[in-house]
Amino acid sequence: MYFLNSNAQQEVSKEEKLAKDVVEKADRIRFPDEGFQVDVAIANSNSGQVTDTRQYRVLSKGNENTIVMVTEPAVDRGQIMLMKGRDLWVFLPNVSQPVRLSLAQRLTGQVANGDIARANFSGDYTPKIVRTDKIDGEDHYVLELTAVDRTVAYHRVLYWVKQKTFFPHKAEFYSLSDRLLKTCRYENFQPMAGRPRPTRLVMQDALRQGEQSVLEYSGMALRQLEDKIFTRDYLKRL
Repeated sequence: MYFLNSNAQQEVSKEEKLAKDVVEKADRIRFPDEGFQVDVAIANSNSGQVTDTRQYRVLSKGNENTIVMVTEPAVDRGQIMLMKGRDLWVFLPNVSQPVRLSLAQRLTGQVANGDIARANFSGDYTPKIVRTDKIDGEDHYVLELTAVDRTVAYHRVLYWVKQKTFFPHKAEFYSLSDRLLKTCRYENFQPMAGRPRPTRLVMQDALRQGEQSVLEYSGMALRQLEDKIFTRDYLKRL
């Protein structure tokens, strides 16, 4: 039987701690820990031609509770997604019972339900630093994120985070069969809710060339959100 000596174990645990720290800090740059509201506009395109646009309002508290409301198109207003932990339901105006969804299901274009309802890499994946890359003269950690179980949106993620600032730069999302599904770039960092955050995400389909979704975040504000808001009974009243 092979045992790591204590020095090697310390190195491993230091590496693990650093990897977790990097992902947690990048998570906090993407979204606040506290309760907040943000508007998300999504434009889907194919070969440069916009095919569909949609708008959502997101209310989130502590990465475990999220409400996603459709605000445009008008025909879909009244549709509301509720996420609690990794459980997700959609409430439809003409259906009395909520419908259970998975985080991996497609919401629109290249955007999965989990991309907008649950952006919690630190809670959903076990991170490991695999190397560092230099991009535009800046050092970046390259992390491999492995899903903690099958309920999360992606089996594996490769994630580039700037060493100096912990700004997320890029992510690659892989399926259970280790096929690259899509890439995401984090762009246009602007002050929102007290710190610079990526306000534009570009998601490109790795399987169908030319298909992409651009997510624009705006109007982010910290909000005191009571726990009762994130319940099925409360949503019936919205």
